[in-house]
Amino acid sequence: MRLPKMSLHIGTAGWALPAAERGRFGDGASILARYATRLNAVEINSSFYRPHRPSTYARWAASVPGGFRFAVKMPRTITHERRLADCKVLLEAFLGECGALGEKLGPLLVQLPPSLPFDPHTDFFAVLRARFAGAIVCEPRHPSWFTAAADALLKDQKIARAAADPARVPLAAEPGGDTRFAYFRWHGSPRVYYSDYALAELEALAARLPAKAWCIFDNTALGHATANALALRDLTARQAGRRNARDDAADCRPR
Repeated sequence: MRLPKMSLHIGTAGWALPAAERGRFGDGASILARYATRLNAVEINSSFYRPHRPSTYARWAASVPGGFRFAVKMPRTITHERRLADCKVLLEAFLGECGALGEKLGPLLVQLPPSLPFDPHTDFFAVLRARFAGAIVCEPRHPSWFTAAADALLKDQKIARAAADPARVPLAAEPGGDTRFAYFRWHGSPRVYYSDYALAELEALAARLPAKAWCIFDNTALGHATANALALRDLTARQAGRRNARDDAADCRPR
């Protein structure tokens, strides 16, 4: 039997387990360890607000299985206070901290403030790329980022642009930049952070996910993110199973 062809990482922003969903997870020595029994990815958002010791990142990495990956949100001191300018020292400190995740470090998330327009002369992404060879995803929110020039800059630096929901402009709903890797970040719609996603919406999302993708649910305020992530995980697993069954049947046909 062939292995699944899709390499999907599905999870939530943070690893809280709402009471309504807690029984769907296995046992573990911590909430994170339990979370990792059903989901294979998480987005660390607390790094946006405050630094964490390398030992903290190392402890988190040690509590999850080998295939689990962490996306890490870049600090607001870099994105919102310095606004991507003159932040090499801050950047190196952040990379030194989250680098303690080792092989379990997934994408770095660079979420930009809505007030930050595209600057074709920015060297931030070149500086970042020179220091970090792994996956990087940017979630811009000013409309000027959804242009051919901005897309070309991100693509040149091998940086993905997140596909966001709700989308501030139509193009924001689609992956951009370096599309060899896609990162879907669903915040809840119509009410950001609060709204639940209907099964039909999740089925449509499952059908459009590319072969190499992350999908993070950020509608955590009422706990819907966890249920949505589990539902999407099950939907994509069933899709992969059907695809493998078709491939196996094709392999058994007389040549």
